[in-house]
Amino acid sequence: MTDCFDLIVLGAGSGGLAAAKRAASYGASVAIVEGDRVGGTCVIRGCVPKKLLVYGSAYRHVLADAASYGWQLDGFRPDASVLLANVRREVDRLNQLHITLLEKAGVELVRGWGRFADPHHIEVIQDGETNRRLKGERILIAAGGRPHRPTIPGAELGWVSDDMFLQESFPDRVVVVGAGFIACEFACILHGLGVAVTLLVRGDHLLRGFDREASHAVQEAMEAEGIEIRFTHSPAAITGVPGALELVTQSGEVLACGGVLLATGRRPFLEGLQLECAGVAVEGHRIPVDADQTTNVPHIHAVGDVTDRINLTPVAVDEGRAFADTVYGNKPRQVNHDLVASAVFSQPELAGVGLSEEAAIERFGAEGIRVHRARFRPMAQALPARGPRVLLKLIVESATDKVVGCHMVGEHSAEIIQMAAIAIGMGATKADFDRTMALHPSVAEEFVTMAG
Repeated sequence: MTDCFDLIVLGAGSGGLAAAKRAASYGASVAIVEGDRVGGTCVIRGCVPKKLLVYGSAYRHVLADAASYGWQLDGFRPDASVLLANVRREVDRLNQLHITLLEKAGVELVRGWGRFADPHHIEVIQDGETNRRLKGERILIAAGGRPHRPTIPGAELGWVSDDMFLQESFPDRVVVVGAGFIACEFACILHGLGVAVTLLVRGDHLLRGFDREASHAVQEAMEAEGIEIRFTHSPAAITGVPGALELVTQSGEVLACGGVLLATGRRPFLEGLQLECAGVAVEGHRIPVDADQTTNVPHIHAVGDVTDRINLTPVAVDEGRAFADTVYGNKPRQVNHDLVASAVFSQPELAGVGLSEEAAIERFGAEGIRVHRARFRPMAQALPARGPRVLLKLIVESATDKVVGCHMVGEHSAEIIQMAAIAIGMGATKADFDRTMALHPSVAEEFVTMAG
C-alpha cells in the first residue's frame, strides 16, 4: 500500500521541520521522514548542546575572576560528567518538544530512512527492511550534513563533533585537528573544563572566511589562555586504543593524548538517498538548486546543508519557509543569501556581518574602503585586570559611506552583531552610526563613537 501526500520531507532537522510545519499550515498534507532523532544537527548534536557546553566551560573564567569582585571561592573544579548529562537531558526535552510540535501542526512523522524509488516515490527503510512506501506530489530533501573524517590510518579511533556530546567525561589531554569554528569552539570548551588542548592547524591561520584581524584576535586569546596551537601541522595517523592514543603528524612527531577530535569539516549527507533513481543531479558532494530551492527535477526541492551554500540553522529555516510560502502559501519569495550574520562561540566570541576587510579590498580596492576599529580592555575585566582585549571593527565603502562590514571579538559579540545586521541590511552609513547616541557604559557603544 502506498500513502500519498502533497509533500514528503526527507529529514527532520531545522530546514525540514520549518518547511513541513509551514506547508501544513497552508493546508498541505505532509509527511516528514526521519531515521534519527527529531531536531537535526542543531538541536541534537550541534548548535544547542554545543552552546550549553560553552556556557558550562565559561564558568572557569567567572569563578577565577570572582575574588576581584569580593567573592571568596575556594577549591572549585569542573565535573564534565554532570554537565554532559544535563546537556543530554535538555536535548531529550527538545527532541520530544519538536515531535509534539509536528503533531500539533498536523505533520505525520514517519520513522525510518527515506530513499527514492523513483521521482515520486519514497521507500522508508527501518532495521534494513522497507516498511513503508510513500508517494509525494513534491519532495523536499533536507537531510542535512555529517562530519567528514580525514582519510588517514586510524581515523576511526578519533572523535567527530557528534561524538563529543555522547561522552561521559573528557580525558586529561585532547588533540583537536582543524581550524574552523567547530575546532576552535571545542578547543575552548575542553580547555575551560580543565582539559589540556593542542590544536593542529593545516594552514597558517584560524577561521578561514572570517575577518583575518578578528580571527587573529581569537588566536591570541586562545594562546594566552594556554591552548597550544600548532600551525602548518597535519595528522598522518592515529594509533593506540581509546583513552590512550598517539597522533602522528606528517612531520613524524608523536602526540600522546586521551582523545583526538577530528574537526575537519562537514559534508552534505546524501548517502543512501538513491538520488539517481529520481534523476536528481549532484555537483561534487552537494545538490545544486535554483533561487526557489528547486533541483533539476521540477517537483523535487532541497534546503539546508545538502545544498552546501551557507550551512547555518537560520538559513535552512528561512529556505524551508520560503519554499513553503512560495509553493503552498501563494506568497512567492526568495531567500537573500548575501547578508548573513555569523558567529564563532569561541572564548572570546567572534561575530560578524557583511564583508571582511579582505573581501572588501577585493571588491572595492584598498583605496576604496575605510577601516575603523577600537581595541581595549572591557570594563568587566577592569578589576580582574586580565583577559583579552575586545575588538570592534567597521568596514566602510568610501564612495558611498555605507558600512559594508561589522565585526567584533569579545563577550556578547553575537548578541551585538545581530542588532548591527539590521542596520547594515538597511544600508546604514558611517554617518548613521556616528549620529546614534551611545549607551554608556557598554562595549557596543564603541561602534557609534569610533572617530569618523
